[in-house]
Amino acid sequence: MSNQLDYKKLKEFISEKLKVSIDSIEITQFKGGFSNLTFQIKTPEKSWVLRRPPFGEKISKAHDMGREFSVLKALQNAGYQKIPKAILFEEDPEIFGAPFFVMEHIDGLILRNKTTELETFEPKDFHNLSKSAIDALLELHQLELQNSGLLALGKPKGYVERQVVGWSQRYFKAKTNELRAVEEAITWLNSNLPSNENVGFIHNDFKYDNMVLTRKTPFEVKAILDWEMATVGDPLMDLGTTLAYWAQQDDPDILKMFNLTHLPGNLTRQEVIDYYASKSGHDLSQMLFYYVFGLIKVGVIAQQIFKRFSQGHANDPRFGALIHVVEAAGRQATKSITTEKI
Repeated sequence: MSNQLDYKKLKEFISEKLKVSIDSIEITQFKGGFSNLTFQIKTPEKSWVLRRPPFGEKISKAHDMGREFSVLKALQNAGYQKIPKAILFEEDPEIFGAPFFVMEHIDGLILRNKTTELETFEPKDFHNLSKSAIDALLELHQLELQNSGLLALGKPKGYVERQVVGWSQRYFKAKTNELRAVEEAITWLNSNLPSNENVGFIHNDFKYDNMVLTRKTPFEVKAILDWEMATVGDPLMDLGTTLAYWAQQDDPDILKMFNLTHLPGNLTRQEVIDYYASKSGHDLSQMLFYYVFGLIKVGVIAQQIFKRFSQGHANDPRFGALIHVVEAAGRQATKSITTEKI
């Protein structure tokens, strides 16, 4: 597949579907991110956001645009407010090289490493944001499932085992380097599955840069983005992934590239666990398992992207360094297993 995108066909499609003048449409790609491609569609009156898969080999449900659109519609119908409104889904790859969907654009602050607003952030702001983020995660995990229809989005029974087996298989399918620590952690996960499972609606990629914050009070979560991996499963698996992204000041520098939780004022991982436990009612005594799973999952995602890069399907130079993320995630996982510390 060519990595060139045809904006002409897309503009014609947008003009017809959204009833706007084709000459007024501007399309720009958002920079950053390691997964799906995201674009702003802008006219003088309004703007929208378009998402489509990356080039090259797909990563399971992570790039299923139809599913992400369905998740947003289901949450919308269930009355959940912290989402962009889903506008339309298009399956025909002839229009923009792959299936895509369009959603409303929500104005706000998205916190990334080079965000200019970071200059005004103080430790107290990060402290408040830490709690607001976990509160937003708890809100998701406590959504009513049966009457809302959200239960239909997943198969919670056996979820944990399926995830461990699935991500293990994905690693070996995408493997390029011999990384002993990763494989040791995968073996440990498959041998230490928890006996009990919880059920809730989960995001599966919950971190600071997937949240839109209000500009005046930048610790207030206005919306949550990137729902492609959302489902119904064990909330502690979701928390484990969040903890894997929740880098601390004393973590390897390369693991700090995905989240700003290592800056002063943020809760530590243990404080996140304690805060979540105080409000969720879940037994978190086996949180080590979920944290190690999160690290391996993050490592596998990086491995899959690195493989696409090594095969020439992606030319972003950042992707070439992701093999070091895989290695660091594996080392962090085996260290936590050995020390029994998160």
